[in-house]
Amino acid sequence: MPQNITEKITDVAKKIRENVARVIVGKNDTVDMLIVSLLCGGHVLLEDVPGTGKTMLIKSLAASVGCDFKRIQFTPDLLPSDITGINFFNMKNSEFEFVPGPVFTNILLADEINRATPKTQSGLLECMEERQATIDGRTYRLNSPFMVVATQNPVESLGTFPLPEAQLDRFLMKGSMQYPTHEECEDILARFDRSSPLDTLEPAVSAGELTDAIEALPQIYVCRELMGYIASITEATRSYPKVTLGVSPRGALSLMRASKGYAALAGRTFVLPDDIKRAAHPVLDHRILLESSARIRRDAAFFVVEDVIKAVRVPTEAVFAEA
Repeated sequence: MPQNITEKITDVAKKIRENVARVIVGKNDTVDMLIVSLLCGGHVLLEDVPGTGKTMLIKSLAASVGCDFKRIQFTPDLLPSDITGINFFNMKNSEFEFVPGPVFTNILLADEINRATPKTQSGLLECMEERQATIDGRTYRLNSPFMVVATQNPVESLGTFPLPEAQLDRFLMKGSMQYPTHEECEDILARFDRSSPLDTLEPAVSAGELTDAIEALPQIYVCRELMGYIASITEATRSYPKVTLGVSPRGALSLMRASKGYAALAGRTFVLPDDIKRAAHPVLDHRILLESSARIRRDAAFFVVEDVIKAVRVPTEAVFAEA
């Protein structure tokens, strides 16, 4: 693959990263995760306590690219049609007209997604996986690019509906913000002292630049040995003790796509084992279902993936070169 293709991807990622950094203090790994997911055409689930900047980060990302952005505040009374759209009867011309819902956008913020009922949550399944929405028997294609970034609070349980495994599997990556350090907190206070920098944030890349980067990403090379390495990691999660549900083939494909994204961010035209290891936790942790006795620790799945990465042999004789 020509080197200038990789430079195009890294240039877009750098511009987005620097623009987001005007609002968000630190959180470089989380920002990179969002950029990789955007380039891969995937979706992200951000899980953390309120007030850590999840919504602010997503808004900053959306403001940094020249694409449409919409937000849905999920509540128990939200209906699937509130997401996808409805056909209403126009009395003036005596015909039904389609009113598209907020899902017809480029970047969709599904805020507090676990507060909606399972029926409403399922309204996003077709949209996330197939990039289309079916309303009253008619199928409508969604915009391109299309990315769902959902947030949820892991602490509250009253009035919430946990996402089923089928929907969790639709998210390419899952991450969190974490509390800032003391120095980062000081920077946040100083940055937001008089006004929010988000109010004046301008797009750093155009929709065309972003589309070009997205179309170039599949050209990142993954050798056969590393495909086997990815397959071995996902297979090992299925036989791990006290794991009820391991990583599916969709999870393996997601790991390969995310690895390409991290390789591109590093300025390479080919994937290395380190790219796969970096993508492993955000891609695989939420795809593992443990037995009840093993769920005492909230981060139990993290240690499962950590043990699997240490146990699976890393290819050492593969030739990591451009295709």
